[in-house]
Amino acid sequence: MLTNRPTFTAVRKLKESGLRPTRQRIALARLLLEGGPRHVTAEELFQEARAAGIPVSLATVYNTLHQFTAAGLMTEVVAGSGQSYFDTNPTSHYHYFDKSTGEIIDVPEDAIRFERLPEPPPGKVIDRIDVVVRIRSVRAPAPAARPTPAEEAGEPEA
Repeated sequence: MLTNRPTFTAVRKLKESGLRPTRQRIALARLLLEGGPRHVTAEELFQEARAAGIPVSLATVYNTLHQFTAAGLMTEVVAGSGQSYFDTNPTSHYHYFDKSTGEIIDVPEDAIRFERLPEPPPGKVIDRIDVVVRIRSVRAPAPAARPTPAEEAGEPEA
């Protein structure tokens, strides 16, 4: 018997993470996990689901993304003005946030190194470190102002 590999993989990942593989969870997991690591907002995933004919509400998308995050299938990256992006790569890594485009990009693994971390308060342990490096597009320098005809003629300003 042939199995639908992406569905099988989604069901397996959900079960391994302790989540019950409901129809909507499977459908959203397939959208998220089929194309390799990526960063997505709830609104983007909602639009993808609609385009794929998956009947799901935006609230269900938000709830599912938070359940996937709590189960360790993905991480949440908060950037910009509180915008949440969901990263399908749950391993510890850091991000660039492009303020000009709103894009989240992974920082190369060896680009950031911590020499020392602070001691957490008593009774606490460090769970994870989030680093978001905010970037923007380089703006081309403004062209030099052209002299007015009067300035070219050497006439004094009025």
